[in-house]
Amino acid sequence: MRLEHTVFALPFAYVGALLAVDGWPGLASMAWITVAMVGARTLAMGLNRLVDAELDARNPRTAGRELPAGALTQAQVAALCGLALAVYLLAVFQLEPIVRWLWPIPVVFFVVYPYLKRVTWLCHLWLGASLGLAPIGAWVAVTGALPWQAWALGAAVCLWVAGFDLFYALFDREHDLAAGLHSWATRFGVRGVFRGARAMHAGSVVLLAAVGTGLHVGAWYWLGVAVVGALLVYEHVIVRPDDLRRLDAAFFTVNGVLSIAFGVFVALDALL
Repeated sequence: MRLEHTVFALPFAYVGALLAVDGWPGLASMAWITVAMVGARTLAMGLNRLVDAELDARNPRTAGRELPAGALTQAQVAALCGLALAVYLLAVFQLEPIVRWLWPIPVVFFVVYPYLKRVTWLCHLWLGASLGLAPIGAWVAVTGALPWQAWALGAAVCLWVAGFDLFYALFDREHDLAAGLHSWATRFGVRGVFRGARAMHAGSVVLLAAVGTGLHVGAWYWLGVAVVGALLVYEHVIVRPDDLRRLDAAFFTVNGVLSIAFGVFVALDALL
């Protein structure tokens, strides 16, 4: 598990919970949301590694991962997935009763996602939707309701994640072309990745603004939206179609800072 991957989704789960009640949802709710997110994220990453073990072994960039390198066995990773599912379910059943019926939805997304690159270049949007469930799930977990603002927040996360995942696909573009795998990068090329990412990230900021207009938010929230917009612009400035040297920094560092920063601004807005 990579900490920076978890950082992408967890702050937005907190954002969903804070905005849902326009304040502090309670220590118990926040704690169980955290446990649910840890379980869900571990399950998602473990399933991804299991399903992609053979593909990872053939890709020079991923051949050093634990499964293809032999540091872990498939049985060990499967056991981790089982434990993560149990932790996720334990947390789910401590929250609003409605989520006890909704819990299979993220699991279905996790199971399907690794297979999509074998079928369609739209796999990035599926990944975005998987992480977009974090604020939606946290919202319904503390209120039992799903107004349009919750869906708009989830859609904003979906477009943000899908947009930077387009960049991530550039790491494997040549390998994926040779292996017959699908991605936005193999379908539309490098410049197509940049056009798609710009459109998605612009849409993400618009949706965050729409959420703000539909709720009783203050200056801290809008400052957070402005920071998100500025960081996304910076991400697109430091990486260009003819210069991908800072792609890793754009993917991990900028997006990790973005998620944490927006979470902090929303917390300030909701709690002060």
